[in-house]
Amino acid sequence: MATSRLVSMLLMLQVKGRVTAQALADEFDVSIRTVYRDIDQLSAAGVPVYADRGPGGGFALLDGYRAKLTGITRAEAETLSIAGLTGAASDLGLAEQLRAAQLKLVTALPDAAPDTSRIGSRVHIDPVGWYQRPTPTPWLTMLAGAVWEQKRVSMQYRTWNGTDDKEGVRVRDPLGLVLKGGEWYLVTRVRTQLRTYRVSSIAQLTVHDETFERPDGFDLREEWTAAVASFERSLLRHTARLRLSPEGMTRLYRLGAAAVEQAQIAPPSGQDGWQEVTLPVEQYGYAAEQLLGFAGHVEVLGPRELRERLCELGKHIAALNAG
Repeated sequence: MATSRLVSMLLMLQVKGRVTAQALADEFDVSIRTVYRDIDQLSAAGVPVYADRGPGGGFALLDGYRAKLTGITRAEAETLSIAGLTGAASDLGLAEQLRAAQLKLVTALPDAAPDTSRIGSRVHIDPVGWYQRPTPTPWLTMLAGAVWEQKRVSMQYRTWNGTDDKEGVRVRDPLGLVLKGGEWYLVTRVRTQLRTYRVSSIAQLTVHDETFERPDGFDLREEWTAAVASFERSLLRHTARLRLSPEGMTRLYRLGAAAVEQAQIAPPSGQDGWQEVTLPVEQYGYAAEQLLGFAGHVEVLGPRELRERLCELGKHIAALNAG
């Protein structure tokens, strides 16, 4: 572990230049005393690292010094087959490039062997849910090119119910692509606002020669995480009180992780083990449809509108399937 940390510390100094002891301690989750000890070991090994005292100081390498050590091991190189998500790379039109990069990297290692795909032959990542099939995304490769080259796009979009969007042609700056739950999403900018679109719902796409500048400091992962959290919160506008059997409690996840995280769960009451749960839900109509999957393991205690919606759905299903 210490050797690996020393290599990582050397590479960090080489990439970032001057780094404070506190920043190194935070990065590697060690004490400042351990950082100084590691720096001493690097110096003893012949690495020209020096310290600047006072405000704005820190550790740095002598100007012009470049470590010949890449710091990458065979195991680390092989994990690229996971980090690159070969299936996603194929969707983006980058499968050949990814495979070539993996082969070049692994075979460049001193202990390279003929078989360079050990992890790929033992670990497979399938992001599509059970009983689902990948959604066709005929525009994905073109979008990927537009994202890489920062080219503006025009597109016609279909709404969630399959009809053409009344907004017509949209002109957007494509900032990034996200694969979530087997679906590809395009994150775009229009003026100063971000907009997200499901790639499979794009009906027509044109990539322009006109380029655009990416926003300073834009981080796709941070923006996506924040957008997902905001979207989930916006959906959960109502509160429901439920009474669930032990089997019903095992199905609570069907109401969504965001709802379950905010759930208030009372201890089991009585010998039957049923529990009262208060949690946020979406619109009552949709929540009632979700609760149908709980079968006879749920009772809606409130609000009355949700209870009545669930009752109506049950009666309608019973009438359709009577006799």
